[in-house]
Amino acid sequence: MTKYKLEYIWLDGKTPIPELRGKTTLRAFDHPPTLADLPTWGFDGSSTMQAEGKTSDCLLKPVALYPDAARKDAYIVLSEVMLPDGSPHPSNTRAKTENDPDFWAGFEQEYFLYKDGRPLGFPAEGYPGPQGPYYCGVGYKYMGNVARQIVDEHLDLCLAAGIHHEGINAEVAKGQWEFQIFGKGSAKAADDTWTARYLMMRLCEKYEVDFVLYCKPIKGDWNGSGMHTNFSTKYMREVGGKEYFEALMKAFEKTIPDHIAVYGPDNHLRLTGLHETQAIDKLSTSSRMVTRAIWKIAGRTPKAIPTRSFRAF
Repeated sequence: MTKYKLEYIWLDGKTPIPELRGKTTLRAFDHPPTLADLPTWGFDGSSTMQAEGKTSDCLLKPVALYPDAARKDAYIVLSEVMLPDGSPHPSNTRAKTENDPDFWAGFEQEYFLYKDGRPLGFPAEGYPGPQGPYYCGVGYKYMGNVARQIVDEHLDLCLAAGIHHEGINAEVAKGQWEFQIFGKGSAKAADDTWTARYLMMRLCEKYEVDFVLYCKPIKGDWNGSGMHTNFSTKYMREVGGKEYFEALMKAFEKTIPDHIAVYGPDNHLRLTGLHETQAIDKLSTSSRMVTRAIWKIAGRTPKAIPTRSFRAF
């Protein structure tokens, strides 16, 4: 029998943006555990903004399992938060989301690495040189001596965990980076993205650096961070057509406020029409975009369909 370290992770009740939590239990198995082997566990919800002190019990229901290469005989257990009666906790949005196994999503997660209250590479006072050389940059004067080590190590952790990682690159602002995650199935894509975020946050502890997802951490003439979403449905891949894609874009245009409302706070600071963004109340489409989407998505075999199939918003 081997004792395995099982790190249960979940989203807390912080608003408007939840944060990740995690704790470890040790369980003995005579084989590497599967999701079906894992028990429901509990935690004190009063300490995570998910319960009151007098009735603080909450449950953790395992929903995804990832090998954890940073620890020996270890796994990460992504979990949903449940109430004591077994029903989903109000903060458990995953349980309320329809999982479409034919929905493909590619997420491009932009983020900043921060140390001592400022992005890596920023001087203690003032600003570094203007944007331009940092995007996909190379060399100490642009990248520093820590960031690339972090993002490469994070890439290896994601691959070891079985996450479908697509790539990494330095982004436009100094101290800003991006990783890309692809998933088949809406639940799988989201689970992998949250687990990749967790792996980065935990890794950064070792380097005394913070992983910052806030949409506009540096005011002024600096890019903010978003998460571009590339997606395709079975209908888009197998039927599609120019008329369909044009109608789809018109439908998105009617629901801009609904989308913005769930994209997180303060995006009005980022979506200004400047710094490679569209204005927050407008949707950008073009015939070139639609044509390229049709060309990419309408492959005749699965191998002809790229993972980064369509950027819709």
